[in-house]
Amino acid sequence: MRPKNFFAIICAACLLVTGCGGSSSGDKTSGDAVKVGTIASLNSDESKFGEFLDKLDGTTKHQPKFYDSLKTMQLGVESGEIDQIGTYRSVANYLTAANKNFEIVPNDALNKISDHFCFAVRKDDIALKAELDKAIDAMKADGTLDKLIDEHITKATTDNLPRVDVPKIDGAPTIKIGVTGDLPPLDFVSADGKAAGFNTAMLAEIAKRTGKNLEIVDIDGGARATALTSKIIDVVFWVVVPFGKDMPADIDKPEGLELSAPYFKDDVAHVKLKK
Repeated sequence: MRPKNFFAIICAACLLVTGCGGSSSGDKTSGDAVKVGTIASLNSDESKFGEFLDKLDGTTKHQPKFYDSLKTMQLGVESGEIDQIGTYRSVANYLTAANKNFEIVPNDALNKISDHFCFAVRKDDIALKAELDKAIDAMKADGTLDKLIDEHITKATTDNLPRVDVPKIDGAPTIKIGVTGDLPPLDFVSADGKAAGFNTAMLAEIAKRTGKNLEIVDIDGGARATALTSKIIDVVFWVVVPFGKDMPADIDKPEGLELSAPYFKDDVAHVKLKK
């Protein structure tokens, strides 16, 4: 797997999103902006993202700050650089279980936002997208996908995110999949730098159904698009598509990318330090 630092250097300005930022009443006095950290969006910037959030939650002003990784975002909230981490319910549950200094922010307006998660491929990789769609649809139809989500996300604990070995097929072509570790337990990389949990379980099943070898490449969230378009990887494990009309559908999909059928849906949630 390639080191994350490589992508951080070549792609410090790359914009991708983990989720939508949020706020809780009482955190700030009237007129103050809540500083919200997110994994940056592929097809937006901090200013536009803040405008989206302000429209959704008319009670609070938001000042988004984009990050390339969950690790640096956690350091940001711990240092006071930001007030909250914008992420997803499954990730918020994981973070608060792993760190007792964190708590989930109550916010009825923004917590109603949901995103779908899809694989991303280069737009000209039509056959690859079709293979991924076919495998995802089959996993939905036979219940395999629901089972993986239940085992590796819903019931996941901070001390139980096992690595699932992705099968190797002699003579089969290899597809490189970029994982970030920025959405545990959905996309998780362990302390020893190896992918584990839902992402490896999902990719192991995809490998079986497509008959392809899948090589997992560790990247920063902020390097997803660059790694894909530069052909360092062939597939990004996750790109988000907002569910409904609250956020622009292409906020995480720039030109040149195509998205698979969705394989997971989660609600936005926010995390802050306990007072």
